[in-house]
Amino acid sequence: MKIERLQIPDVLLLTPKRHIDQRGFFSETFRADMFEEQGVDAMFVQDNHAHSAQKGVLRGLHFQIPPRAQGKLVRCTRGAILDVAVDIRTGSPTYGRHVAVELSAANWQQLWIPAGFAHGYVTLQDDCEVIYKVTDYYAPECDRGIAWDDPVLAIDWRVPAGEVLLSDKDRTHPAFTDRTFGFHFVG
Repeated sequence: MKIERLQIPDVLLLTPKRHIDQRGFFSETFRADMFEEQGVDAMFVQDNHAHSAQKGVLRGLHFQIPPRAQGKLVRCTRGAILDVAVDIRTGSPTYGRHVAVELSAANWQQLWIPAGFAHGYVTLQDDCEVIYKVTDYYAPECDRGIAWDDPVLAIDWRVPAGEVLLSDKDRTHPAFTDRTFGFHFVG
């Protein structure tokens, strides 16, 4: 498995190997020892699976505050998404910056997003499936969000705003500057 640090070094791009033969393929999609080699101590407790029927479905930007903060290992197993992580750790040299990576069934890549980041994605094709592991259980009382189209964040979602399909909840998230996050950078 190839692991790369992105422009925000705590966010990792993983490319698992696929062993292909006439039957199909086999792939190890997660190995704890490889995460530990990168300084990541993640214990996953829940897997989530989302299906989006059409291009332009945007889910995010979501995060859970402490004490139920979540790290996420995200992959797209059908179709393609633009996956985005926004640094919301006060004092971080990359506070308010984001990384955006295309994940797809074709490129087989995954994105590790540690606690202290808001996360969202938009589908780039019809009929997408996203599977992700999380390090804490869903806790509605800790569930928070940031406006997906916040001009301070200036995220290029690669889908015109008029074609974005949002849930009612995601439509009402506050602006980045109107939020306190409860995360502090430890360098």
